[in-house]
Amino acid sequence: MRVIPLLLFLFFPLIIFAQNNQVKIDYQYYTGSILPHSDQISHLITHKPDGFLVSASQSAFRNAFWQKHYNYPDVGLSLHYQNNHNKSLGDLYGLFAHYDFYFFKRHLQFRIAQGFAYATNPFDKADNFRNLAYGSHWMPSTYFQLNYRQNIWRNWQLFGGIFLIHHSNATIKTPNISTNTLALTAGLSYHFEQNNPSATHETTPLLLTKIRYSATLRTGINEGHIVGMGQKPFYHIAFMADKRLGYTGSVQLGAELFLSNTVKEMIPFIANSFPESGLNADADWKRVGLFAGYEMHFDRLSVEGNAGIYVYDKYKENGALYQRLGVRYYVTDNWFAIMSLKTHLAKAEAFELGLGYKL
Repeated sequence: MRVIPLLLFLFFPLIIFAQNNQVKIDYQYYTGSILPHSDQISHLITHKPDGFLVSASQSAFRNAFWQKHYNYPDVGLSLHYQNNHNKSLGDLYGLFAHYDFYFFKRHLQFRIAQGFAYATNPFDKADNFRNLAYGSHWMPSTYFQLNYRQNIWRNWQLFGGIFLIHHSNATIKTPNISTNTLALTAGLSYHFEQNNPSATHETTPLLLTKIRYSATLRTGINEGHIVGMGQKPFYHIAFMADKRLGYTGSVQLGAELFLSNTVKEMIPFIANSFPESGLNADADWKRVGLFAGYEMHFDRLSVEGNAGIYVYDKYKENGALYQRLGVRYYVTDNWFAIMSLKTHLAKAEAFELGLGYKL
């Protein structure tokens, strides 16, 4: 491993949380395998990847009620490095925000993290045409981790477990076959003060159980699955009703309009290049969907997932069903920001950024 990345790993927690004596830092190493989820990347799986993670975490929420309700989770930042041991794939660097949830007297830890990664050697039609996994240097990335933790001496802990990380640019740029790395990990953790969370001033938040209505606009850029077609903007407009079931979750029901310039370009391309598809070159490129979902709340932050069906779609290349997974941050009780991924099963269509307003 190069000297500069190693130094970043060593000093990252101190840089981020230098003024906070409640921080916990983790250093861990992992080794595993890239899962062969597609024949198109089988030629890139030549060696076992390995890498490092260094994390800095602290108590997650300002409101003590939320800390107690979720068994005092942690929130933090993670710095990641992965060596794929394959020249065409290159190396991966990542920066993530994460949540740690604890079970069984805080011995079992589940982490979910979302962030961005940098690939050192993405696809290039002249110089690196073999790398069908990553079409761009920058990409969103997600990882999950399940660890068992054990105190060994004072504030020191050993831990080990299972690690899964997904790298994909969400069709921001083609190609985008992506990689999933499954690994075993082991590490060492230090708490700057004894890990004994408590809620001394618990305030129960006001729970609004009435049905609320919201409008959202999600946008971004993506590219068709034909290399070289170029990136185009899209606009996804949704209207939704949701009802709070409790402090932890809400159910959603809504409709949305999809305006994708990539789909608009793909329709005549497919119709003219593959006449056997039966697609009309003048077919309407607009799509309409109905969806249902669930939103899990963590104070002002929430995680949402929904599944939908196209009720109007002349394109029909992606099937009738679609899914979405994302996060929201409520800036006020009415305005919220959105980051989400829209997919058709394992096939990503769009990485969305957006804004919403709730009545």
